Amino acid sequence: MKEIMSEKRSIIKYDGESLIELEENIVTEYPLTIMLNGDEFATIVCTPTHLDELVVGFLASEGMILVYSDIKSLSIDDSRGFAYVELHRLPKRSMDFHSKRFIGSCCGKSRQAFYFHNDVHTAKNIRSHMTIPPQTCLRLMASMEEQSQIFKLTGGVHNAGLCDKDTLLTARTDIGRHNALDKLYGYCLIQRVPIRDKLIVFSGRVSSEILLKVAKIGIGLILSKSAPTELALSIADELNITVVGFIRNKTCNIYTHPERIVMDE
Repeated sequence: MKEIMSEKRSIIKYDGESLIELEENIVTEYPLTIMLNGDEFATIVCTPTHLDELVVGFLASEGMILVYSDIKSLSIDDSRGFAYVELHRLPKRSMDFHSKRFIGSCCGKSRQAFYFHNDVHTAKNIRSHMTIPPQTCLRLMASMEEQSQIFKLTGGVHNAGLCDKDTLLTARTDIGRHNALDKLYGYCLIQRVPIRDKLIVFSGRVSSEILLKVAKIGIGLILSKSAPTELALSIADELNITVVGFIRNKTCNIYTHPERIVMDE
C-alpha cells in the first residue's frame, strides 16, 4: 500500500492583513474495518501507515491476542479499507465483554477506577526498575518532535515513540492518540522487542485509556508533552507507572512514581 499521509488542498488564509489563496497540506483520515474470524469486530479511523502493526496492537490492547503467534493470518485490502484476521482461537471472555464498561477495585485496592472488562485482564502491574535523569526526558521529547515530518507538514497528528534510556528507537504517527500507541504495541509484538528496559515518549494528553494502553504494553515510564488526567494518575499510582508531563521549554512535571527520575550524579 502506498502510504499517503497528507494531501494538498486549496484554502483561503487570513494573514493578518488580507485574504490570500494558497495550498495547504491536510492530514489523511482513513477508516479501517477489522474482520475477525469472519465477523466485523471494529472500525478504526486512522492514518493509513503501519496498518499491520495497528491491527496487531489493537487486538492485543483489546485482549484478543497475547502474542503475535496467536494470529493465524492477517491480510489488508487497502483499496476497500478492510483488515482480515484469522486467530487460531477466539478468546470467549474478550468477545463477550468487548468494550463493555466495568467498575471495580484497581488492583484489589480500595480506590475505585473506571475499566473496561478486558482491561482488568490485560493491564499489567509494572516491575520496571529503569531510571533516567530529567534532562533525558527533555532530550527524548525533542528527538521525537524532530523526526515527525508529517506533524511539521500538517500539525494534525499525534506521535508515540519507543525509547531505551538513551535513544529514540522508533516512532509511529497517527491522527489518533490511541492508534499511535497501538502501532507501537504491534511493532513490539511483531518484532518481539523486549520492553522491560523501554519507555514511551508521547505527544498527547495522558488519559486513563492511554495509561491503560501503556500498562498493557508493559511499559513503566511515559513521557508526555501534554497533561494527564486525575484518573490516569490514580491508575498509574497503583500500576507502578511513572508519568512525566508538560515536557516543554526545558521543564517537566513528575506526577507519579518519581523514583524513576533521578538527577545525574
